Amino acid sequence: MQSKRLVMGAAVLLAQLIPFSAQAVGQQSTAFTVGQQAKSVDASSAPLTLEQAIAMALATSPELRSAAQSVAIAEGARVQAGLFPNPEISLLREGMSSTSGRTDTYQLSQALELGGKRGARIKLADQDRALALGDVTIGKADLRADVIAAYLEALTAQEHVALAKESLSLAGSATNAAGRRVAAGKISPLEKTRSSVAEAGARLELSQAVADAALAKRRLSALWGSTQPEERPLQTPDIDLAAIPSLADLQSRLESSPQMQRARMQIARQEAQVNLAKADRIPDVTVTLGQKKDRLTNVSQTVVGLAIPLPLFNRNQGNLLSALRSVDKAKTDAEVEYLRATQAIADAHQRASVAQEQIDSMRSEILPAAQSAFDAAVTGFELGKFGFIDVLDAQRTLFQSRAQYLSALSARYRSLADLQRYTAVDENAGSIPTYRNAK
Repeated sequence: MQSKRLVMGAAVLLAQLIPFSAQAVGQQSTAFTVGQQAKSVDASSAPLTLEQAIAMALATSPELRSAAQSVAIAEGARVQAGLFPNPEISLLREGMSSTSGRTDTYQLSQALELGGKRGARIKLADQDRALALGDVTIGKADLRADVIAAYLEALTAQEHVALAKESLSLAGSATNAAGRRVAAGKISPLEKTRSSVAEAGARLELSQAVADAALAKRRLSALWGSTQPEERPLQTPDIDLAAIPSLADLQSRLESSPQMQRARMQIARQEAQVNLAKADRIPDVTVTLGQKKDRLTNVSQTVVGLAIPLPLFNRNQGNLLSALRSVDKAKTDAEVEYLRATQAIADAHQRASVAQEQIDSMRSEILPAAQSAFDAAVTGFELGKFGFIDVLDAQRTLFQSRAQYLSALSARYRSLADLQRYTAVDENAGSIPTYRNAK
C-alpha cells in the first residue's frame, strides 16, 4: 500500500510538472513560452522588452554612433567646398642697395575659379553628405533587424533553459520513484539505472542550455555597446501571427528600400564627380594688382597682371575618364545590390513561409499528439501498465516538440526581421512590429 501511494504521488507530481495540454496549444498564438514553465531568472527582475532593447541599441550603439559621426565629417567637407580661394600677397624686391636703383613691388593676387568649380564642389559635398545619411538609415535598419534576431535568439535560449529545468526536475522525480520501487521489489534495479542515466543526461542538457543562453544574451548586449551579458529576463513580444506578405508585394517595395536609395545616391554622387572633373578642365584666372616703387627716383607705378594657364598637356582628361567609369561602376553596383536584395528577400520570405508551415503543423498535430502520448503514459503508469522510463520517454518527446516549436517561432521572427532590412512590414501584415527608418 505504501509503495502504491508513492507511485500515485509520483504520477501526481508528473501531472503538476507538465500542465501543458492540447487545449492550451490551440489557444497559444504568439508566446514563446508554451505551458507554465519554470522561471530561469529572478521573478522580481523587471523584464527587458524587445522595444526597450531596440531603443537602447539605437541610442548607444557604437556602430550607429560612428555612422552619425561620418555625417558630421561630411558636413565639415561641405563647408570647406563652399569656400573661395584665399588671396595672395607678395613682395618682389629688385636690387639690394637703394643707391643702385632698388625697386620694390607689392602685389595682391586673387585666383578666380571659372567653369562652375565651386558649385560643382558644393554639389559633390552635398552628395557625400547624403550618402553618409543613407549609411545612417541603413545602419538603423540593420541594427533593428540585428537586435530583433539577437533578442529572439536569446529569448529562445532562455526558454530552452526553462525546458531543461523541467526535464531535469522530472528526471530527478523518476530516479527517486524508481529507487523506491526497487527498494520495494516492484521493479528491476535496471530501471533505476536507466532513470539515473536519463537524469545525468538532463543535467548536461541544462548546463549546455545555460551556457547557450549566456552567450546569446552577451551577443544581444553587445549591440548596445555592453561587454556583459544581459541579466534581465526577456519577454515574449505581444504580437499576432498574421499572414506573411506575398513575395511579389515585398519585392515591389524594394525600390524604396534604404539600400536602393543609397545606390541611387551613389550614382548621383559619381555624376557630381563628373561635373567637377569637367569644370576642372577650364583653367582658373589669377588677377594681380600691385604697386612698383623705384627707391632711387621715388617713383611709383601701378602693376596689373592677369595669369591664365595654357591647357596644352593637362586638361584633366584622366580624372574625367576615371569619373565617367565610376558612374558606370555605380550603376553596375546598383544592379548588383538590387539582385542581392531581391535574393535576400526571397530567401527570407521562403524561410518565413516554411517556419509558418512548421508552426501550423506543430500546433495542429505534433504538440497535441505529444501531449496526448505523455498523458497516456502518465495514466498507464498510474495503472501499473507502463514503467517510469516510459513516462520519461514521453516527457522527452513532448519537450523536444516544444523546443522545435520555439525554434520555428524564432525562425519566423528572424526571417521577418531580415525582410525589414529592405522593406517595412506592416504591423497587421507580419509577425513583428514595424520600426520605420528615422531620418
